[in-house]
Amino acid sequence: MALSFCGNDTTEAYNVDGGVLNNGCFVDALNLVPHVFLLFITFPILFIGWGSQSSKVQIHHNTWLHFPGHSLRWILTFILLFVLVCEIAEGMVSDRKMDTRHLHLFMPATMGFIAAITSIVYYHNIETSNFPKLLLALFIYWVLAFITKTIKLVKYCDHGVNMTQLRFCITLMLVFLYGSLMAIEVNVIIFRKYVFFANPKKVKPPEDLQDLGVRFLQPFVNLLSKATYWWMNTLIISAHKRPIDLKTIGKLPIATRALTNYMRLKDAYEEQKKNAHLPGEQPPSIWHSMYRAYGRPIFLSSTFRYLADLLGFAGPLCIFKIVDHLSKTSKSSNNVNGTNAMMYNSSQTDKVMLMGVYFVSSKEFLENVHVLAVLLFLALILQRTFLQASYYVAIETGINLRGALLAMIYTKILRLSTSNMSMGEVTLGQINNLVAIETNQLMWFLFLCPNLWAMPVQIIMGVILLYYMLGISALIGASVIALLAPLQYFIATKFTDAQKSTLDYSTERLKNTNEILKGIKLLKLYAWEHIFCNNVEKTRMQELTSLKSFALYTSLSIFMNAAIPIAAVLATFLAYTHINLEKLSSAVAFTSLSLFNILVTPLFLLSTVIRFTVKALVSQQKLKEFLMSDEISDDGFRGGETSLNMETCKKHSGVHTKAFNRRQPLKDQLEGFEQPLRRYIRSRETEDVSVKVTDGSFSWGSGMATLSNISIRIPTGQLTMIVGQVGCGKSSLLLATLGEMLKVSGKVYWSKEPANEMNQDATLRNRNSVAYSAQKPWLLNTTVEENITFGSPFIKQRYKAVIDACSLQPDIDLLPFGDQTEIGERGINLSGGQKQRICVARALYQNTSTVFLDDPFSALDIHLSDHLMQEGILKFLREDKRTVALVTHKLQYLTHADWIIAMKDGTIIREGTLKDFQNHDVELYEQWKTLMNRQDQEFEKETEGESQTILERKTLRRAMYSREAKAQLDDEDEEEDEEDDDEDNMSTVMRLRTKMPWRAFWRYLTSGGFLLLFLLIISKLLKHSVMVAIDYWLAKWTSSKQTSETDTMTDTSVQNYYKMWYSILCSVGIILCLITSLTVEWMGLTAAKNLHHNLLNKIILAPVRFFDSTPLGQILNRFSADTNIIDQHIPPTLESLTRSTFLCLSALGVLLYVTPIFFTALLPFIVAFYFIQKYFRVASKDLQELDDSTQLPLLCHFSETAEGLTTIRAFRHETRFKQRMLELTDANNIAYLFLSAANRWLEVRTDYLGAYIVLTAALATITYSHYYGLSSGFVGFGLTYALTVCNYLNWVVRNLADLEVQMGAVKKVNSFLNIESENYEGTIDPSQVPEDWPQQGEIKIQDLCVRYDPALKPVLKHVKAYITPGQKVGICGRTGSGKSSLSLAFFRMVDIFEGKIIIDGIDISKLPLHTLRSRLSIILQDPVLFSGSIRFNLDPECKCTDDRLWEALEIAQLKNMVKSLPGGLNAMVTEGGENFSVGQRQLFSLARAFVRKSSILIMDEATASIDMATESILQKVVMTAFANCTVVTIAHRVHTILTADLVIVMKRGNILEYDKPESLLAHEGGIFASFVKADM
Repeated sequence: MALSFCGNDTTEAYNVDGGVLNNGCFVDALNLVPHVFLLFITFPILFIGWGSQSSKVQIHHNTWLHFPGHSLRWILTFILLFVLVCEIAEGMVSDRKMDTRHLHLFMPATMGFIAAITSIVYYHNIETSNFPKLLLALFIYWVLAFITKTIKLVKYCDHGVNMTQLRFCITLMLVFLYGSLMAIEVNVIIFRKYVFFANPKKVKPPEDLQDLGVRFLQPFVNLLSKATYWWMNTLIISAHKRPIDLKTIGKLPIATRALTNYMRLKDAYEEQKKNAHLPGEQPPSIWHSMYRAYGRPIFLSSTFRYLADLLGFAGPLCIFKIVDHLSKTSKSSNNVNGTNAMMYNSSQTDKVMLMGVYFVSSKEFLENVHVLAVLLFLALILQRTFLQASYYVAIETGINLRGALLAMIYTKILRLSTSNMSMGEVTLGQINNLVAIETNQLMWFLFLCPNLWAMPVQIIMGVILLYYMLGISALIGASVIALLAPLQYFIATKFTDAQKSTLDYSTERLKNTNEILKGIKLLKLYAWEHIFCNNVEKTRMQELTSLKSFALYTSLSIFMNAAIPIAAVLATFLAYTHINLEKLSSAVAFTSLSLFNILVTPLFLLSTVIRFTVKALVSQQKLKEFLMSDEISDDGFRGGETSLNMETCKKHSGVHTKAFNRRQPLKDQLEGFEQPLRRYIRSRETEDVSVKVTDGSFSWGSGMATLSNISIRIPTGQLTMIVGQVGCGKSSLLLATLGEMLKVSGKVYWSKEPANEMNQDATLRNRNSVAYSAQKPWLLNTTVEENITFGSPFIKQRYKAVIDACSLQPDIDLLPFGDQTEIGERGINLSGGQKQRICVARALYQNTSTVFLDDPFSALDIHLSDHLMQEGILKFLREDKRTVALVTHKLQYLTHADWIIAMKDGTIIREGTLKDFQNHDVELYEQWKTLMNRQDQEFEKETEGESQTILERKTLRRAMYSREAKAQLDDEDEEEDEEDDDEDNMSTVMRLRTKMPWRAFWRYLTSGGFLLLFLLIISKLLKHSVMVAIDYWLAKWTSSKQTSETDTMTDTSVQNYYKMWYSILCSVGIILCLITSLTVEWMGLTAAKNLHHNLLNKIILAPVRFFDSTPLGQILNRFSADTNIIDQHIPPTLESLTRSTFLCLSALGVLLYVTPIFFTALLPFIVAFYFIQKYFRVASKDLQELDDSTQLPLLCHFSETAEGLTTIRAFRHETRFKQRMLELTDANNIAYLFLSAANRWLEVRTDYLGAYIVLTAALATITYSHYYGLSSGFVGFGLTYALTVCNYLNWVVRNLADLEVQMGAVKKVNSFLNIESENYEGTIDPSQVPEDWPQQGEIKIQDLCVRYDPALKPVLKHVKAYITPGQKVGICGRTGSGKSSLSLAFFRMVDIFEGKIIIDGIDISKLPLHTLRSRLSIILQDPVLFSGSIRFNLDPECKCTDDRLWEALEIAQLKNMVKSLPGGLNAMVTEGGENFSVGQRQLFSLARAFVRKSSILIMDEATASIDMATESILQKVVMTAFANCTVVTIAHRVHTILTADLVIVMKRGNILEYDKPESLLAHEGGIFASFVKADM
């Protein structure tokens, strides 16, 4: 067919006699002019100007800004593109009706399309470089396009073309669009004054963009980038090269920061609070505040959701039209000649010819199947874009709300009254729940909020369309779904209950596991590990029972999701054929199928949404109660951090929410907004007094006054001591002056010293702040240095002086990174004394004029107390002229006090100097004197032994030693690895990052058992095959030819035949759905059960060095977080992954079967899909890890604040802590926001790929239908399956990414399954060992060499010794000499690699470990008790009679104490034995050793951590009860072994001296003699 611009149908084509503008072809040619002009002008500018710069624009977004009308321009351009596509399509359809080709029908529109794309690209580049002058070209283009289109429209009207012709409507719309775009351009000119004005207006980009630290660009990019998340490309692709960290994702934009959102929500809440007093007003509600603050974004999200849901129905409707049209065409092609089928159309005869060309009507245009295919594609693209936009807006709003709520909760915590915390009205657990659970529930509610109102509309629309298609039978199908929905809700509630009970059991199991790990050394030494292991297994079995119901409800839920649509469709189609007595058409069948698929989703999501709504209501109530709880009073002297009300806000310049000064750092803004209003009452008499209380009466809020008649003064610059018995209110007095207690009556004055009276540090001093060290030490989870400086600037000399005063240097030297080591919750555990000294150091270091020390000596020994008193308090603080108030029980320091306050039962007995007391209260003074003498004696006593501090340091050194050994080994391994993989470059690292953890995956699957794995694969394959078979049968059924009317009998039987098989296939499908959902969960359960069982047994049997070198938290994590993932998260993910993968594969398989040509379209799809999933998985994994890792510090910061509230308020550091909280919240929020954006990035791309599949499938099936006579049933079959690809493609990748992260848990558990166990088997059979071995207690040590690990140096070298039966042996030596290692060698806890120990003639290395350890007794330095009864603690094996246990308790002098407890032997011991003192716990250990009745007892520094009294009991018992036993005592105080029969002195793993103590003492130059001398 000849090509020509105006066509060769007639000679009139080029005739211009009636005027140029009356020739339609010339008018179309005229329309080409603006487009050619634009392309001619802009291409050079684009290529020259921005070709060089495009790379820079990507990085520096600091020139970006939006011109006026930015979003409207993008929307109009998108509409313009759509209309131009319609114009091209209309031109092509009209052209097909002509005899020759008329290029003018579609060529100008094609050029217009290219010009429209160029215009938006050109505009985008001008906008991002902020160069508006070049917009003039666009202005000219819009004017020209508007004029030419208007001429065309006028000419159409002249020639009688009207609204019934599609081309007229299109031209009208184009005139409107070009006119609107011209108006936008005029608006930019007027606003920016850039063309006809002398002074162009300078506009700066938004402040966020000028800050290059802001990398979250969603609010600032253009509309297309916003819709497709194009700006995320750089981040997601760069994740491939290097992992994403907090630095990569930068800061949050100002609008999303927690502070901005806090102000927003707080303003709404405060306004309600203000109105709450008015009559008829409700108390402030969180809902109302949420609505006020976030109503607009929720409305926007809901609008997007409505649009998406309505567009969702375009898919089924287009399928209906296409299939319907093709079935009619195929029928008519039987009547008309086949070759002409495509051209056939009843309207062919009455062509509408105007201006020499054919005009198409709208109806005719929409009946064209190719047009429908393109419309279907565009509708899908739009629907998916709107849906993702709705999700994104809802999630961003949810994140903003959570940030605001966290800030509100934190502000409230900082103002909570202390009594609320101490009385348990607000507990730490409650606060943690509010932060971790309740805020998340409200956030999730906002995520799901748009569903609440969008779903009912979707359901109603779906049912109406079904009714239109199927009539009354549609209602039958819909009612099947509706009736089963309550069942779904019931399952969901049961599911939640199962989850709760599982959580309870797992908490219990973790408690037991934690106890085992803490007391593992004792359990191994006593050979009790299996008893405790069985306890954990018992709890685990209960947890598994609960998990079984959890799994059952999960699988039922999955089954319902899959089975209900099948049942509904079956019921509908059977009803339809029964009622209508006619054959089901393929168009109706497959459209109904698609509609049912759409309907099922909202009905099932509804139960989830309702569940979350209920949870959100509960959370809101809890939050409301918390926000209404009592706060500390603001009456005065140090006034709390009172937030300003709105009035004061408005008076402050630049503080109102809208007028935030964005250049100002966050901290300054905070201080500006919430300046504590401190009012001082300055009395004249307080010139020399720092604090003065007159007639004070204070209570903890319970009504009863705790302190009454308090009148005291604390002199400025002097040392005041507060003394009195335990519980008389000394600490309360300090807290009362700090404003922490409720003041019932009286006044508290704080002096405000003028700056000139102060020393040179005056500038640094903050007079409102009090350096306070609480009785219970409180540490932050940060480095030692930061704990001490506590936000003050670091001054080296001062810091060193403080460290020395608190004798912290030796402790710091032991830590792995010195004072840069993390301590606290998640860092290294320190002892009480070490914590206390760090807290005192913090108080000393702060540059405040007043220091309050609450019993700083309680956890310190005498030496340290003396040193601290002399160096720290008397020297450091006194020289600084600081006011010090010291609460203490150490009366020997009273002589140093300038002022003394004596208290008793909450009142003041007297205050004054020591001389005043001596003169006026002789009785009290004498009492003090006797107590002072007693304390001095204690001092002498304590000097004899190793002090408590040395022991604390020893414990720390041990912990560090084992960790270092492990680190050293790890380093060596790593070095070896590095040598091996020298070529290991970036690409290998990346290959590892993109690789799926197949090995862990295989390990997981095989843990479930091969039989179940086989069953899973087979049932999945069968289920999806049957699913395809059901629809295939439907296609055959609906395509079956209707026989002639005479043969109705055979036709009915044929229909029944199809119906029967359809019903059978549906029933089989439903049964297989149930089987597969159960199999996955069952396999997951079995795998979880086996993995936990293996892990527990592996850990229990691990050598003790493993526990020394592996942090307890790490082992516990395997049992908590990782086990939880394996139990509850992997099975549903695995199910979802297999289901979505099989659905997509079966859909692609169906399309290839229906139209083999589809294979060509599949190749680009596979390539694109491969790269999308590859890049996304890596980025998603990093972002998920970032989200997880930023959550923990935030939660810890909340609990730390709640615990150290009094300290923070005393120091006046509320603002600094709040600032830290906002930073942590923002860090967590930005990680979550990026993760959400990454998910949207993926979904938009996979959705577009799905739409591409639908388009190619539609075009392929139409082509096959026309040329190969493919029946309409199979066209519907193919298109319905193409739509499912669109729905499930993103789930394949999402689940794959999730599974990859979750497999990390299996990997970690796996790494522990490879640790070597202790060798429990011996060469001697246990039955060959005599029942009463060891009877005598004779020990021969022959040439013994011992090491902790084959990679470490020996700790005992060729030790030889002989201990006769019943002998009492003492072993001494300095720390690290190998004493304890020798005691462990008796139990084979260490590696004996040379020599042997023979006990009663048997070489212990040949005995089974259990036999050996169960026959010896040991008392350790740290006493361990387990939660349970006293009976269980003494005899877990339940072998002994009650008499035997009472006898043991009597010997340990505990009988009376135990008898007094409720339940006697069955009295409960709390976790770690916290309800007994250390001394009592050690005596229980002694009783435990006696119960065992072994002839050998080892005492490993057993008296190290107990007081003198308990030690003497212990010594006495050992001499009497164990008189006939061999006792080996490892001594830390030499005087404890002076009475021994034999003393062994060790040094560096060798025996230096070996004799009776008398002989060794006689040898004056000997080591033992020197030890004893040093001790005296």
